[in-house]
Amino acid sequence: MKKILPMDGYNQQLIEYVHPNDWVNPQPADIYDLVVIGAGTAGLVVAAGAAGLGLGLKVALIERHLMGGDCLNFGCVPSKTIIRSSRIVGEIWRGQELGIGAGEIEIDFGTIMERMRRIRSQISHHDSAARFKSLGVDVFLGDGQFTSNDAVTVGKQVLKFKKAVIATGARAATPQIPGLAEVGYLTNETVFSLVECPRRLAVIGGGPVGCELAQTLQRLGCEVVLLHRSSHILNKEDREAAEILQQVLIKEGVNLILDCQLQQVTATDKGKTITYHSNDRSGTVTVDEILLSTGRTPNLESLNLAQVGVDYDAKGVRVNDYLQTTNPRIYAAGDVCMKWQFTHAADAAARIVIKNTLFSPFGLGKSKLSSLVMPWVTYTDPEIAHVGLSADDAQKQGIQFDTIKILMSSVDRAITDGETDGFVKIIHRRGSDEILGATIVTSHAGDIISEVTTAMVNKIGLSKLSSVIHPYPTQADCIKKAADAYRRTLLTPRTKKILGLLTKFS
Repeated sequence: MKKILPMDGYNQQLIEYVHPNDWVNPQPADIYDLVVIGAGTAGLVVAAGAAGLGLGLKVALIERHLMGGDCLNFGCVPSKTIIRSSRIVGEIWRGQELGIGAGEIEIDFGTIMERMRRIRSQISHHDSAARFKSLGVDVFLGDGQFTSNDAVTVGKQVLKFKKAVIATGARAATPQIPGLAEVGYLTNETVFSLVECPRRLAVIGGGPVGCELAQTLQRLGCEVVLLHRSSHILNKEDREAAEILQQVLIKEGVNLILDCQLQQVTATDKGKTITYHSNDRSGTVTVDEILLSTGRTPNLESLNLAQVGVDYDAKGVRVNDYLQTTNPRIYAAGDVCMKWQFTHAADAAARIVIKNTLFSPFGLGKSKLSSLVMPWVTYTDPEIAHVGLSADDAQKQGIQFDTIKILMSSVDRAITDGETDGFVKIIHRRGSDEILGATIVTSHAGDIISEVTTAMVNKIGLSKLSSVIHPYPTQADCIKKAADAYRRTLLTPRTKKILGLLTKFS
């Protein structure tokens, strides 16, 4: 089982909820309507949803490590807790501009991490083995393995099923760098076990998680160097959005090394030395700890998928648009099979699986993964939020579009807040107010993006958004400004002339 350290009272409580040492697996039912392997977000939602339908379904849930998966234990919950602390530091740094001088900042890293462990343990009862047992789910702690088209084993117990769901998630990928394994490194599964702040930290990988933790730990007292293989961070985001964050990181003291190929890692008397090649030059950097953030690897080991005809590759289990694997009785959801590796995406996929496994056989229709409108957020400061197509996506698909861009420097509340480094960019179909996608960069972009997502899901165009009254002053007024900008494009020269005359004589 993955270790949760330090083993203080908070982590002991966490373990008691999500993998109790005295747990006794139940006697398996004769046959289960649904067997779910993996108790991360996708697995928990499938199991709870199926058991809670009131249809008397027999549901089994198998977890080999910690219920709650990465989100609770090694992802969303712990990371956002320490990000909250780091935001205070950012506010104090900006305080001088707002007339507030705070002097030298005292950062108690141990207390910050203790708070994280406390909050994680407080939340963990929602994902506990005992709670799911109370919902009517048979919870099995141990390794699940397919042994036939209708059976999974957990230890010596055999669970027969009508349908099964693979929701085993993913873990941090480990790049093949000579010396890395010998020197040692942190991942998202171990970084939250720190009780002391490393003086010098190397973050390998400039994707969302790497950027979030690089900024957070720099603010909390680390000297952070971020090594990234591409010419700019956040390769999958809007280039202008990534550039804004890149400049913020540089301003805050993060040492960015881009276009970087790592050669080797060695242990020296000064620490862990990374040798790299960047822009035709070789260099070294020496740190106390190395944090990997180089992508994810699906958890497929020991499932015995070949035995049951489930195809998979290095990216995960192969599924169709209904989240059905190549074995029609077996489905998958979450990070183990999806490009959207977010908690909210796993939740949405789990709901699709519930419908397609339990209701569609009775002619109640199927749901498709491709029908989802999926937002996501990088929780840096400023945040970067996105939904739908980017300009590059639209061009690749041959879609004609126009772009409306509103700078946060034109939004009054952003000006008063001193948070003008950002924008909202909305892409709409040419000749139409249909919203194809949006990117927002600002302090609370993750909250603002939901208005655009709601509009897209309900096919509300920019014209109707323009009629929505937004409280003044709020940063969400950037959406109203974008919608108004679209409406102004509808004015013909003749209409503008008439309006000009009316204005003149009014």
